[in-house]
Amino acid sequence: MSKKTVAVVMGGYSDEYVVSLKSGQLIYDSLDRDLYDVYKVVILKDEWYFLGENDKKYAINKGDFSVTLDNNEQLKFDVCFNIIHGTPGENGILQAYWDAIGQTYTGCDFYQSALTFNKKDTLAVLSKYGIPSAKSVYLRKGEDINVDKIIHELGLPVFVKPNQSGSSLGISKVKEKSELIAATEIAFKEDDEILIESFLDGMEVSVGVIDFKGETIVLGITEIVPQNEFFDYEAKYEGASEEITPARINAETTKRVEEISKRAYDSLGMSGFSRSEFILMDGIPYMLEMNTNPGFSPASILPQQAKIYGISITDLCGNEVEKALNKNRN
Repeated sequence: MSKKTVAVVMGGYSDEYVVSLKSGQLIYDSLDRDLYDVYKVVILKDEWYFLGENDKKYAINKGDFSVTLDNNEQLKFDVCFNIIHGTPGENGILQAYWDAIGQTYTGCDFYQSALTFNKKDTLAVLSKYGIPSAKSVYLRKGEDINVDKIIHELGLPVFVKPNQSGSSLGISKVKEKSELIAATEIAFKEDDEILIESFLDGMEVSVGVIDFKGETIVLGITEIVPQNEFFDYEAKYEGASEEITPARINAETTKRVEEISKRAYDSLGMSGFSRSEFILMDGIPYMLEMNTNPGFSPASILPQQAKIYGISITDLCGNEVEKALNKNRN
């Protein structure tokens, strides 16, 4: 049986492309060479290319995502392993294009990617499945901002953040009424829609969920411990945090987090890697967001959780490729 060709597709159009290249390298190194011929494809704003021998670049033909090599040989891929964080690989753009040209790929479909990239819409859909989130106010650029009304509704402090969840830029914690307008301006630099959320005072956890061998499993619950005096989002984004897996929570809370994380994943019809962020308050997990293409460099949370769960990176990645191949057969 001839080996299947797999392109590990990395890069992206956001600042997160640097992490994506590291994630792609780990997947490239980990896939089983007895089963697959593995290649690297890099997608950047100004160029899409295949990396050949000695890192020689070959342009990707966007008509069918193939590449023409030196001897005029056409190389097409049985599966694209999508590990782009942010746009266009985590917000549905790439998936829609691949669907249109009939290219098989790993991870979730176009709709799930587009939906989960929008924090407000994700939380709205999941609230119908009984998954709680912070109280929030949603604003579009150009709308009047009634500061008193917002503070009356949400209290202080609040978090102000861009609605699109790809980038971690533009997030502020507002403790004083007078700081709110400036914070909205920062967030609007990143996105035309922003969310202002009530402050949830509790432990932040990051939960890896995947579908592995036909079953939705929670890989692990990681506690995010900021080095600031309070639990907030800054720590996560400025790297000033410690990650503890498994989180220091009791069995009952663990069970509740697992149940809600699985429910969120299954309710949205997810597939592939995912990482959901929650704040635990009085044992209740409040959902912040879901990432459908989370960091997968050796230092990232998901590979660390897999290690503790006892699934090798080779099996984790191979499972993704096999699912994509099977989806194509059905």
